[in-house]
Amino acid sequence: MEDIHGSLAPLDFIVIAAYVTILITIGMWVSIRRRGAEDLFLAGRSLGWPNVGLSIFGTNISPAFLIGVCGTAYSTGMVSANFEWLAWWFLMLLAMLFVPYYMNTKISTMPQFMKVRFGQPTHTFLSWYALFTTVLLWLGGALYAGGVLLSQIMDWQLWVSVLTLTVIATSFTVAGGLAAVVITDSFQSVLMIVGAASLTVVGLVKVGGVEALVEGVPADYWTLIRPADHDAFPWPAMFLGYPVLATWFWCTDQTIVQRVLGARDLHQGQLGAVFAGFLKILPPFIFMLPGILCFILHPGLEDTDTAFITMVTNHLPVGMVGLIVAVLIAAVISTIDSGLNSFSTVFTLDIYTRMFRPQATTREIKSVGRAATIVAAGIAVGCALAMETVASDIFNLINGIIAFIAPPMTAVFVIGILWKRATAAAALATLVLGSIVSLSVGVFHFKSAPGTMPHYLLLSFYLFAGIAAFMVVVSLFTRNSPTEVNLPALRDTYADQEARPKLVWCLWGVLALIMLGIYVVFN
Repeated sequence: MEDIHGSLAPLDFIVIAAYVTILITIGMWVSIRRRGAEDLFLAGRSLGWPNVGLSIFGTNISPAFLIGVCGTAYSTGMVSANFEWLAWWFLMLLAMLFVPYYMNTKISTMPQFMKVRFGQPTHTFLSWYALFTTVLLWLGGALYAGGVLLSQIMDWQLWVSVLTLTVIATSFTVAGGLAAVVITDSFQSVLMIVGAASLTVVGLVKVGGVEALVEGVPADYWTLIRPADHDAFPWPAMFLGYPVLATWFWCTDQTIVQRVLGARDLHQGQLGAVFAGFLKILPPFIFMLPGILCFILHPGLEDTDTAFITMVTNHLPVGMVGLIVAVLIAAVISTIDSGLNSFSTVFTLDIYTRMFRPQATTREIKSVGRAATIVAAGIAVGCALAMETVASDIFNLINGIIAFIAPPMTAVFVIGILWKRATAAAALATLVLGSIVSLSVGVFHFKSAPGTMPHYLLLSFYLFAGIAAFMVVVSLFTRNSPTEVNLPALRDTYADQEARPKLVWCLWGVLALIMLGIYVVFN
């Protein structure tokens, strides 16, 4: 790793300090304005579409993502842009299929939706499972990657860096809840876009422009669809397995969906998802292109994950290095604060108030929510420090974990919404047995020698297909229980709410044309 600490001048430290000061000021300002608010968890369902879209974008961008995709672009080109440029399909699925049902049933969490559809046992399982995935994916992994980064920047020990990031993220999350998280995420998303774009522009100037960029790398660096025998991203794995991961991630994961649930109405939530879809056009251009530029300017890097930092330390002037460091810290904070708020929401509303204290007052719920945030922060610190012993490729590790978490969740949510004949017994069996099988295959995959098992995206698809078939068969051999609720038709769901789907569909159409143009150009 390049010595980024040695590259920082006093002006850079001033820029970093200014960012941290502005961030905490915004978070505390929102917290003070909402100190009398009753709802810590969904911001009183008052969010407008710009904040919804920017918060989804900021939550999704982690330091592991920034450094990882830049390194992947260095070694394989733009093919990993499929993860970003295919996301709009699933944001559209979230907005136009899932969210109308979520808002119509007036739920606050994903486990609550499972309770409405399939009853209490499914709700209980998913509540604990949601806490597990939040700690593992959103808190531990992001905090570890961010802690390593900050320790390199500031020349601190890992535990000091992890603790510092946790304190910053927890400070306004505890006080202001989702409202403070979303507003600060919006600020940080703008910062990330501006800062990363500046690095791309500087790199493009260094290589001599677009023509020199195109000619300076192998031709297949610009190809998005690779042959079926490609080692890293074969097209069958991408187009079969990615939808399984993406449906879980964008449509059913509490940390992402909670931003849309906090919208003031269905229309604002759908517009926020569309806005996030448009924002997803940017990452390949501002986060991946620096990796390709680095391939031209610094060929032969031993560790491709150093591509991002190599570009920063070698090509940015004083002051801008500090800006990029602030971008990286923003990526950490925006992911951690979202994970903390998600953990607090599920624990308080789905476990504490439903399993232990159904009679809890509003004041008690707020207090427990704040305490849960602090406890989650402590657990996250422990997980992050424990990950120091794990392989350094945390980006691929986390994506691999998602591949084996997603299949049962995707199957139950999709079948539960689309098929009225699905039963509670089948849903619970699918979640429990499907998770055991899927995670077991994942453990075996990680421990096996490279190349001895199919690509993890293909495995995810195979697992999803088998688990979905299992749920259908069990549903056919069991009966619907009295506690289940058959969801209304989608048209009726829209009719029950103040929605303007025509405008939203038009925006999706515009986005579809843009994405079609991008795929034509790059292939």
